Amino acid sequence: MYAALFPGQGSQRVGMGQGLYRASPAAREVLDRAEAALPGLLKLMWEGPEEELRLTENQQPALLAVGYAAYRAFLERGGPPPHLAAGHSLGEWTALVAAEALGLEDALRLVRLRGRYMQEAVPPGRGAMAAVLKLPLEGIKKALEGLSGVEVANLNAPEQTVISGLKEAVEEAAERLKALRARVVFLPVSAPFHSSLMEPAKARLAEDLKGVPFWKPRFPVYSNVTARPEEDPERIKALLLEQITHPVRWVEILKDMEARGLRRFLEFGPGEVLKGLVARTLEGAEALSVGEPEDLEKAKEVADA
Repeated sequence: MYAALFPGQGSQRVGMGQGLYRASPAAREVLDRAEAALPGLLKLMWEGPEEELRLTENQQPALLAVGYAAYRAFLERGGPPPHLAAGHSLGEWTALVAAEALGLEDALRLVRLRGRYMQEAVPPGRGAMAAVLKLPLEGIKKALEGLSGVEVANLNAPEQTVISGLKEAVEEAAERLKALRARVVFLPVSAPFHSSLMEPAKARLAEDLKGVPFWKPRFPVYSNVTARPEEDPERIKALLLEQITHPVRWVEILKDMEARGLRRFLEFGPGEVLKGLVARTLEGAEALSVGEPEDLEKAKEVADA
């Protein structure tokens, strides 16, 4: 019994998915479909330039395509479906595709628009995000009291929280947090994601979601908004919109999985961000990243254990 995890923005790298494309017919089919849906995506993923791949509207469909390709390659090797699944922010969309609650082509088109709308919601240079380390959430909330324009955006690990908002407000918050001996790292992002400043993006995406079919997932997928597994198609669709302006409750998601008896995790996609967050949140849990062909056999062992 294992849980499938799918990463969000920041895990991308030039060249991702190329090994899977060569080694796995199932991954190749996924990536060819992604290229047909969004021409030029594979060239950008494999050749860059990196600054183009880093753009939110390119990064999001690229990560979705590679995460789903890795998952399909794992199934092709005889790996079992997960007991539960979750994705970090954008990764929730990948998890829903893996669970067959949303079609791949619809998802790719929508996350490209999602990325574009999120980028355009706040003028360049007006927003900021910062990771706060070595301070529990309660201490962060206390430091933000009375300060408008900044919100908690990602609850990634017990002592790793991201704040988001207007640049000046995030800078003010950073000074307050440093006074409490927190370590504050400004993130190289172009907009204040998962904050109320993303309301324009939510409104625009709502129009694009109309008429897009969703189905009951083959296995439950956690919502970043509720930190609980969701199975009702209309509720899933509504929560994907809410996710744009709400915090990512990753700590609660992992702890809820643990409470349900899950101690093994497979992260499908590039990088090892979620593997690291599992280690920081659940003591003794086993986690493996699956982004290259050589990861597939070990992943099967973890899933079958």
